[in-house]
Amino acid sequence: MRLLVSPEARLEFEAAERYYNRQMPGLGASFRVEIRDALRRLRQWPLAFPVERGDIRRLTVSRFPYKLLYSIEAHGIYLIAVAHQHRMPDYWAGRGQHP
Repeated sequence: MRLLVSPEARLEFEAAERYYNRQMPGLGASFRVEIRDALRRLRQWPLAFPVERGDIRRLTVSRFPYKLLYSIEAHGIYLIAVAHQHRMPDYWAGRGQHP
């Protein structure tokens, strides 16, 4: 299934990767691999993950405290947010679906 990434989700991913690289060399690369693996699972089994709110589903990342929030749409999967699980809950809720 085709994956579309919101500009906000891309920025969130890049910011988290930079943060982890500042914490320890190579940790940002580990974060990138973990997100890539999660996106692969998401594309294979988009309906396997629980509903977060309305039509938005979440896939929790294994090694890092992040979740991927996405919607399944006619043209593919739309990644809405790469959200930290413990900071500012529901900040992404106003983003909605792919324009």
